[in-house]
Amino acid sequence: MKELSRIASAVQASTTLALDALYKEMKARGIDVIGFAAGEPDFPTPDYIKYAGIAGIVNDQTKYTPAVGTLELRRAICYRLREDMGLEYAPANIVVSSGAKHCLYVALRALINPGDEVIIPTPAWVTYTEMVKMVGGIPVTIPATEAEQFKLTPEKLEAAINDNSKVLMLNNPSNPTGMLYSREELEAIAAVCVKHDLYIISDEIYYGLLYDGRTFTSMAALGEEVRERTILINGVSKSYAMTGWRIGYIAADQRITSVIAKYLSHSTGNASAPAQAASMAAVYLPQDTVESMRRAFEERRNYMVERMNSIPGVSCLKPEGAFYVMMNITKLLGKTLYGRVIRNADDFADVFLEKGLVCVVPCTGFGDSNFVRWSYAASMKDITRGLDRLEKFLREAGV
Repeated sequence: MKELSRIASAVQASTTLALDALYKEMKARGIDVIGFAAGEPDFPTPDYIKYAGIAGIVNDQTKYTPAVGTLELRRAICYRLREDMGLEYAPANIVVSSGAKHCLYVALRALINPGDEVIIPTPAWVTYTEMVKMVGGIPVTIPATEAEQFKLTPEKLEAAINDNSKVLMLNNPSNPTGMLYSREELEAIAAVCVKHDLYIISDEIYYGLLYDGRTFTSMAALGEEVRERTILINGVSKSYAMTGWRIGYIAADQRITSVIAKYLSHSTGNASAPAQAASMAAVYLPQDTVESMRRAFEERRNYMVERMNSIPGVSCLKPEGAFYVMMNITKLLGKTLYGRVIRNADDFADVFLEKGLVCVVPCTGFGDSNFVRWSYAASMKDITRGLDRLEKFLREAGV
């Protein structure tokens, strides 16, 4: 038989989804394992959003919609962007698709020709590099250290740019680091992008989950030169606990959204019509439930960070947004834990799952093998139990 696609065959499986599947399999076998791998709020979708989805079905909103999404939802998204970020977009600037992940993919499809380079600051969500490969682009990663707060500097960006550079992909706040770029930091990065005529894919899916009174600045809010080259990515999954509804959206210059619209018309068609009805309620109605979840996440973050930094052998920075903590395991590298030499985060995560019965994500796939990621999108009970197990796991290993 003829070979399969070389591009498709070269794509690596998602580390986070693979680990979450293993965790769920262990749970199904009756093993008392605690999972911190999936980036998924543990809250239910708020009732008013569920009812809007049900009403959509009852009212026969079950047919094809425009490939870019219903006009009503796109108007509601324009309203939310204006209210939360001060951004003025028209419905023609908005494209709705099947989750923010798919929005990232179709944005790359609209921008990338074979051989174009996409700059990705790391640590970064593992899917970014694989998506770039899937569209024929070349991912160029720029490591940011813990001492740099895991943030890209304009100097590092400038040094990475060449004639093939086309796009900067930036996640703010970041998965997996939880760190937030200030307005001043974004302005410095944006100036480099404008200077070198780079597009900016700005993944802002966690913008509603900020802590310690911080405020969010959208990349698209930094002036017209920046806005016209920014492809803003967002969705309903994280802030509204709607991961399974699969609705994301793009806000961009109409020159870009028109190309994306054509691509969608020949691939997915449209996102689920009832899910669009539910999402309209999510983004248009009062945001009280978002704030309730945000406060709960902040409380969990505070506990996890304080407790983690009190355990010998590990440490972490205090994240400023999203719902992830990057745990530094540098002090454990080279040590033998439960008969296994810990060379990197993969070794630690394997042993911790097997012996400690806790599932965390090794950050090797994110670009830094000295860290593992914990999600605090879990109950306070599970967070307490998980950290108890970490402390016991390390103590009994002689750390």
